[in-house]
Parts: sequence; structure tokens; C-alpha cells
Amino acid sequence: MNTVLFGGATISSVLFALWCVYSLCRGVVPFSKKAKEVKRRKAVLTKARKFVLSYEDLPAYSAGGEHGEAMQSLRAAWKARDAEKCFKLLTELNPPQSWAACRKWLDSLVVQISVTMAFMAYFYEPTHIPTGSMQPTLYGNHSTTCKPEDATAWDKTPGLRWYKWLVTGKMYECYWAPFNGTLRFKGMRDTGFYDMRVFSEVEGASRSMLVPTDVKLPSGLHDGSVVRQGDLLWSGYVHSGDFILVNRWLWNFRRPRRGDMMAFTTTGIPKLQQGMRYGKRMTGLPGEKLSIVAAGEKDGQAAFELRVNGEKPMTPRRIAQIQNHEKWHEKAYPYAGYRPSGDSRYDEPGRTICHVGDEVTLGPDEFYACGDNSINSFDSRYWGPVPAKNLVGIAGGVFWPFATHRWGPIE
Repeated sequence: MNTVLFGGATISSVLFALWCVYSLCRGVVPFSKKAKEVKRRKAVLTKARKFVLSYEDLPAYSAGGEHGEAMQSLRAAWKARDAEKCFKLLTELNPPQSWAACRKWLDSLVVQISVTMAFMAYFYEPTHIPTGSMQPTLYGNHSTTCKPEDATAWDKTPGLRWYKWLVTGKMYECYWAPFNGTLRFKGMRDTGFYDMRVFSEVEGASRSMLVPTDVKLPSGLHDGSVVRQGDLLWSGYVHSGDFILVNRWLWNFRRPRRGDMMAFTTTGIPKLQQGMRYGKRMTGLPGEKLSIVAAGEKDGQAAFELRVNGEKPMTPRRIAQIQNHEKWHEKAYPYAGYRPSGDSRYDEPGRTICHVGDEVTLGPDEFYACGDNSINSFDSRYWGPVPAKNLVGIAGGVFWPFATHRWGPIE
């Protein structure tokens, strides 16, 4: 954290020093009255140039027109670099409009919104990863427990804690029981958070305390625990899930491939909340037959392997790393590999992979989506294939938070 702050301050200082040197070389002292006057003259001359080039061809501003003489004078003043005369002539030719500043800002806002929407619709769309189904490749909302006395000034000071969150994506939170009551948790679907509250017959419900679903409460606390006013409920860091850019144009030039980080909509897929965006890894392509088979033991636990058309896929590299329970980064923990869901409630023969040896044959326009965190991922193993019409694009890279080993292109 200190390195990030020091680096940012250093770069800002160097840029400021270079700007000051440049201004002095031009004979202008930064922030002086002369510097402000030079800036004003430059703005007036620029506006005069734009006005001449934009209107000189119109009949009213041509020679013999209603404003022809004033336009000729403006052109001459602009060529002579006479800012004062240009200002007077511009006031005559183009009187200030009411609410001019608001109109200018509104025009800029409309253009920026239009460009942004077009960019998101056809090129790159920002998306948030809320849950841990793609860990350790991508992280959703998660937590790190720490004691209140271990929190630093960066964690507790209002301005500094927000700056730290902006750079690292983590925010320190400390929750205490506001009154005597019962501790309750309510899951917030597809958010990666629990809504934690204290309920009392006298006080009612406390304010919402959002904690990630992987939170580790102090010993003895759980849903339904009786707490007393002032009890520590949880203290630690809430890490925001990764924000990624979804590439919407790449699949226009090549077909989807195994290993792609696919983004898709849930519309029309049974068993899923409609209208959501999911991100999973593409493990099965149209026409393929998929299954998950037993593969002995790994670190004392049963191991499994994904099979495609009876073969163990080992390309691209990320698929091989998942199959072999390897690390993709020195700071990441090993992948758990692929395994059956084991949840008979979602068992649908020919569509889901609930048990070892279950087979799924994909149709001509179907893809299979699996999370990299196979132990904790609600994916195609539970609800079946993804239709081609639901595909949105391929995850291109993590653009926030910055101070993490996951920042950058996604493999």
C-alpha cells in the first residue's frame, strides 16, 4: 500500500515540476496574474478562429451580408492576434446565450453518454464478479478477518479508508451489536453477501450489516445466536469482487473455444434467476460429449477429471492447470479440479452432471459452462447447457481493483 501511495505521489510531483519548468521557459510564472491573462487571451483567439471557420461561408457573414463587415474585422483581428478586439467583435456577432454554461455541459453529457453506450453495446462492457465461483482466477466479494486493534489509520480515517478502497478494493468494517437480541443472516442471491441484522422484540431490527458469504464470525456466533449490546459481531476487510471488461466483438471474427471465459445471460435457462449475467469457463462445445470420471486421490481426497468425447482435454493451458490441480499464480491457491455436483435435486439425465460417469451430449448450438472453483460454483453441472443465443462475449481483463495480482488480461 505504501509503495502505491509513494509511487503515485512521485509521478504527480514530477509532472507538476515539468509543467512549472515549461511555463517558466515561456516567461510565465505559474498561477500568476500574467499566466491567467495568457490563458484568457489564448481562449479568446481560439474561439475567434472557430467562429470564422464555421460561419464565413454563410451569406449573412459574407461580403455584402448583414454581418459581412464585422466578420472581416474579426478575421483581421484574429490574424493580428488582437485578443481584445476579437472579444468585442465576438460579443457583437455571437451574443452570450442564457444558461450558456448549462447548455454546454448538457451537450457534452449527451455526447459522452451516447459514446459510452455505443462502446458498451458493441465493444467492451464492464461487469462485476459478485461470487467466488471463479476463484482463484477471479474473486467475488470476500472477506479477511482481523481484530479491531490491528486496524490502522488507513482503515479508520474516513478520507484515507476510501482512498485505500479505491486502490486496493478492500474496506475495513467493524460491527458491534447495537442492542440485546438475536443474530440473523439472510442470503442475498447472486451478490456474494449476507444481510446480517440483530432482531429484538423491543428495538426491532438493526441496520443492515453486509458481510461476504465466506465470513468467519467470532467463536460461538452463528445464525440464531443471542447477542448482548456491545458484543463484537465481526471485524475485518470486505474485498470487492473483480470488475472485468467483456469483449463483445471478438467472437465476430472467431468461433468460441474451450477455455474461453464466457459471459452469458440467464434468460430462458430453467433453474436460474432470469435476466442475470453469469461468467464461467467454457468447457464444452457444440456436438461434444462430456462427463466427469474418478481419477484416484489428490492430497488425501477423491480426485476427478473432465472428459470430452472420452479424452482428457489439456488445452488451453488454464484447462490443464485446473485438471492437474495446479496454481496459475504464485499468490493463488491450487485449483480443485472438476467434479460432479453431487446434488440430486438438480439431476437431469443428459443435461447435468450430478454423479460420476453422467454423460451430457451438447446440441449444435449449446455450450457447457463450468466455474473454476468447482467445489462452490452453481454452473452447467446443475442446470445444463447454455444456448448460443445467450452468449454475450469473452472476459478480456480485470480493470479494478488495481493493487492485485489478478489485474490485467484474463487467461
